[in-house]
Amino acid sequence: MSGSDRPQRFGDLAPSEWPGERLGLPERGQHSVTRIGRRFLAIAIDWGAALLIALLFAPYSTSAHSWAAYLIFIAMQILFIPTIGGSIGHRLTGSRVVPIAGGWVGLWRPVVRTVLLALVIPVLVWDSDQRGFHDKIAGTVLIRA
Repeated sequence: MSGSDRPQRFGDLAPSEWPGERLGLPERGQHSVTRIGRRFLAIAIDWGAALLIALLFAPYSTSAHSWAAYLIFIAMQILFIPTIGGSIGHRLTGSRVVPIAGGWVGLWRPVVRTVLLALVIPVLVWDSDQRGFHDKIAGTVLIRA
């Protein structure tokens, strides 16, 4: 078998020229992959909202407040991704979570994505399409709305 006749293995894939190229997404503008700056801003907005809401349940700087904020953050992700297309932070930064296959994101994808997001480490593993491990496993991508 010559090199061009061999089946391509996943590790043999060349990096994308731009994030989302292999997914059929445009390089920039609407429906392109959301870049890192918007992602950080969105998660900061979501975490800030969770911290504020948690003040209703426990005083700041207590372990109860920390746990409340963490659980509120998780609940907001699971609730808002299937209902409004992303978290409050996503929507305020002009982004939304969509399934790679198209259609509605459903109920299981936000749960899987959020559980992995809550573990933090999968978020630190990215591919050339700027999809974190949590998005790859859930079959989703964060795009500009």
